[in-house]
Amino acid sequence: MLTCQSQENFMERLPSEILLKILSYLDASSLSSISLVSKTFHQLADDDVIWHKIYMSDFGSQTWRPKSSSVDAALKVDPVVTVGEDRSAGRWKKMYFRTAAGQDVNKWRREMKDVSPYTGLPRRTESVLRNLNVSWELTLCCCSGQQITMEPSRAYFFESSAIVHFNGGRFLRYYQIRNIQLYGVRRETPKSPEAKRPGWRSLIWKLDVKTRHGWFFGNDSLVRLRHLQPGVTIGTWRGEDTVAFIMVTLHFHKLVEKSLLGSPVCPYSEPVHLLPVDNSDPEFGLHGYSLHFVLHNTGTKIMSGHFHQLCCRRVQIRGGLVELRVINRNNLSQHRSLSGNIKLPWRSETLEGSVENCCIMTLTLLDEFQKPFWCVSSSVFVVRAKMALSLDYGGELFLMHFHDPEGRVKMKLVWLKEQKQFFVISLVVFVPVVKVNKHFSTAY
Repeated sequence: MLTCQSQENFMERLPSEILLKILSYLDASSLSSISLVSKTFHQLADDDVIWHKIYMSDFGSQTWRPKSSSVDAALKVDPVVTVGEDRSAGRWKKMYFRTAAGQDVNKWRREMKDVSPYTGLPRRTESVLRNLNVSWELTLCCCSGQQITMEPSRAYFFESSAIVHFNGGRFLRYYQIRNIQLYGVRRETPKSPEAKRPGWRSLIWKLDVKTRHGWFFGNDSLVRLRHLQPGVTIGTWRGEDTVAFIMVTLHFHKLVEKSLLGSPVCPYSEPVHLLPVDNSDPEFGLHGYSLHFVLHNTGTKIMSGHFHQLCCRRVQIRGGLVELRVINRNNLSQHRSLSGNIKLPWRSETLEGSVENCCIMTLTLLDEFQKPFWCVSSSVFVVRAKMALSLDYGGELFLMHFHDPEGRVKMKLVWLKEQKQFFVISLVVFVPVVKVNKHFSTAY
């Protein structure tokens, strides 16, 4: 009886002409898979004649071509190779995947042109991500040099953000993690439950845990929550400091591009388009802002609002910050109640719970041309204020603060005990004046 090893050797002892004939009946996906079997099959599966046949079958009658380059010029030669030539150059294989990738990019970019007037974001972000089989992976790099790759256990999609949960597996103690890397991965369409390997990895961000320690912002009887920018929530078991789960919040702005168009070592870089200077407007860049603001958790929308015509006069710029008053403390008609309790559910491999007074904030600030200006999705928390109670409401005053290098958010809430709900009485967004100057070519 032959073992698997002897069978593999028997196949590889066949003449290369017979093996190439067998491989010529495979499609692109199967050919790519069999190239992973051994070095011999890897060389044979790069055969130019086979890939030229696949290329002409899939793209030969189509007019789309990649932009000309020295590589493309080399691909115009006759794919038929003579005896003694290297059959494993893989030129037509590269051409095939470049053409396929280019057509995919054009297709989903057309779908992303439908933009919501409320969020300023493409309406079809979630469907494009699902149709392209896009997912995300975390790589934990340990101080010992070990690397652990984690696949998401669940993803939640909302109107302008996604929450990706990572739990299960063999977790470390928090202090053992040196850095965390988030990748967008595009998985091949599975033909079997086992065929789930990613076809491409695009680095979205790399977080150095040793320099960004984060801060604790909530806990329940089982876990403590630690926040790290950008948008990372790490739950550790109380009394152990062992990681129970990792939650990543992703804003939809350029999420498809970040998940697909970066390289395994370099994130996608968004092109910079400076706006033309408007010398006729003495306060250009200080008015006409719109804000789409959402408070939610993994399953419930707590608050959602669209606010327009936000502005800040030049004389109101203080401390290097442009202040945009969204909900005015003194305007009772702008105050609004929250539709649910502020809490953040969590789930590990075996347990689940919920941390009170914590949730997710997703903010999309649009400039006066209704283009995304500041986009963020992150865990936030509310704390009881030390100041006096509100004169207009008979309840306790709470505060919510958020800040990152791109801006700040300050919210005031009142807890109405009888109604058992929060009421928002103030919401202010602050943007660094240097960000405004850079975006609008001004000099405030």
